[in-house]
Amino acid sequence: MSLPADNPVDLTVLCAKQAAKIESLEVEIAWLKEQCRLAAHRQFGASSEKTPLAEQQTMTFDEVEVTASPDTPEPTVETITYRRRKAKGLREAQLKAFPVEIIPHPLTDAQQTCACCGGPVHVIRTEVRREVKFTPATVTVVEHHSEVGGCRHCQEHEIATPIVTAPMPAPAFPKSLASPSAVAYIMSQKYVEGLPLYRQEQAFERLGIALSRQTMANWMLAGADWLRPLYHRLHTLLLARDILHADETTLQVLKEPGRAAESDSYLWLYRTGRDGPPIILFDYQETRAAKHPKAFLQGFRGYLHVDGYIAYEILPGVRGSWLEEPDSLPDIILVGCVAHARRMFKDALKALPAAARKTDTPPAAQVGLDFCNKLFELERQWHDVTADERFAARLAHSRPVLNAFHAWLEQQAAQALPKSALGQAITYCRNQWKKLIAYLLDGRLEISNNLSERTIKLVVIGRKNWLFANAPSGATASAIIYSLVETAKGNGLSPFAYLTYLFEQLPQINLTDLTALDILLPWSATLPDACRIPALPTA
Repeated sequence: MSLPADNPVDLTVLCAKQAAKIESLEVEIAWLKEQCRLAAHRQFGASSEKTPLAEQQTMTFDEVEVTASPDTPEPTVETITYRRRKAKGLREAQLKAFPVEIIPHPLTDAQQTCACCGGPVHVIRTEVRREVKFTPATVTVVEHHSEVGGCRHCQEHEIATPIVTAPMPAPAFPKSLASPSAVAYIMSQKYVEGLPLYRQEQAFERLGIALSRQTMANWMLAGADWLRPLYHRLHTLLLARDILHADETTLQVLKEPGRAAESDSYLWLYRTGRDGPPIILFDYQETRAAKHPKAFLQGFRGYLHVDGYIAYEILPGVRGSWLEEPDSLPDIILVGCVAHARRMFKDALKALPAAARKTDTPPAAQVGLDFCNKLFELERQWHDVTADERFAARLAHSRPVLNAFHAWLEQQAAQALPKSALGQAITYCRNQWKKLIAYLLDGRLEISNNLSERTIKLVVIGRKNWLFANAPSGATASAIIYSLVETAKGNGLSPFAYLTYLFEQLPQINLTDLTALDILLPWSATLPDACRIPALPTA
């Protein structure tokens, strides 16, 4: 490259361009280094998002005006040493729910005679050794024998003989070997334990049963058809609540019309919050477009916990600003996820070189993380209080921390590089601020959307095993089955026992009768005790 040595002005311009180019490259290099450190941590580092206790005890932002209490006496220093005693009777309490099989071991004939004097030996006590016996799955053929009767007198006199048949329960799967328990077992193995159908096919082969995965897939479709009325009933009841959570995850469906097999489809999750019996519903859709939550949530009014995805911003009823117009709340108020913000600051901290994390002055990413940690620490203190008490405590203690957090974000916005991990975390918080502080509006609301994230993670884990759905009908069936299974689990039911009960009862009722359907809902008091998971005793 030739230099304009004879023209100082040109040299100045060239130097300015080179300096700008160098600055741009340095920013790009710093960003690439961040991505490399994050990628290495995701692959080799710990996946837990918990902050170590030592870090929690050294909050780096100024809390003087937030948590100062001059009248509180300083604690005295003392050393406490104790031994944790193991709770007695816990094992016996756990075993109470199970039947007991007693195997007696009497004294032998030789032992019943005293070796010293030859007299009879009497039983002093019985020593008991307990074991848990497990019986693997077994297959039993059930035959329904229904008697058919006729009048012998009419038959002898050649009169039209009325034929009567003994009643028996209507089958859920007529002209099929499928029983309620068999379909419920296959469903729970796939949608609870994550066991794909091809592996279940192999397991049945080891039991001596030739049951193809195609047959089991057909049973899943037929079973989902029986569950569909309950799914729609749960959908109606979900929309009547005023606090919901939403999230979505990908699902690969091979044979969607007009789409490549590699295309991502989506399972959308909608669930209730901490109040009332849990309702957890999944909705299969081909895309992540906003029209899908718009259709599913039609008629909903209340609070909706979400992440930062823009599709929720354009739902009907999400309008206006409750910050500027507190007396005119919109029909739907979006509640953001502080856990998402915390995760971004955590990633920004991981992206820093080791030397930058060990300075006397904490890095900005650590300060942002500490703000989030403080908010979660406060929430843990109020976990078991009433909604009204939590509402008042948040206004008194969380709101000052949030105000300090917001002021810090505004200050850092002008300093952090927008494309850096820290810059992205700050931008996310500023853009989502109205949603991040919305949980202050009601004591029943959550500080994060972790409730839905934990629920949808179960689908993600199962999907790693069975990988994809073959067709849209299968994906829709999976959404329905997942909905009933997870709602059952949320209400303390055994998915296998509950599904078996449903397939026994649904063919016997009018599926358009809402009263009859309500009796079968997961929180119904009329469900048999066999459907409920025994509560584990606590220490």
